[in-house]
Amino acid sequence: MILRTVLHITILYLFYWVGVFIQRTFDLFIPGSIIGMLLLFVLFVTKVIKPKWIEYGTSLLLKHMPLLFLPVTVGVLNFLDVFSGKGIILVFIALISTLVVMVCSGALSQFLATRKEQK
Repeated sequence: MILRTVLHITILYLFYWVGVFIQRTFDLFIPGSIIGMLLLFVLFVTKVIKPKWIEYGTSLLLKHMPLLFLPVTVGVLNFLDVFSGKGIILVFIALISTLVVMVCSGALSQFLATRKEQK
């Protein structure tokens, strides 16, 4: 089980590095991690890769996701002076972006659920 989880996380990490390589090679403005995620998504849709192949690794990472965001939070706290005076704008941006993510996630979930029911 542990070896399988390590293998799954390694597969995810390889997609990250392929995305970073593509981003650096073509000097794209999209982050490499997003490119890697899109590549993984395309391979899921085309059924080249099955979600079962990375299931244990993704569930482990999702279970520990709050822990993975701690360094980012501490980094932001170190640069509070950069954010001073822009509080209301940042609150507005956070609310709007959260709303967009919720709507997109809900719509995608509904689409996938209805598609799965049809099959």
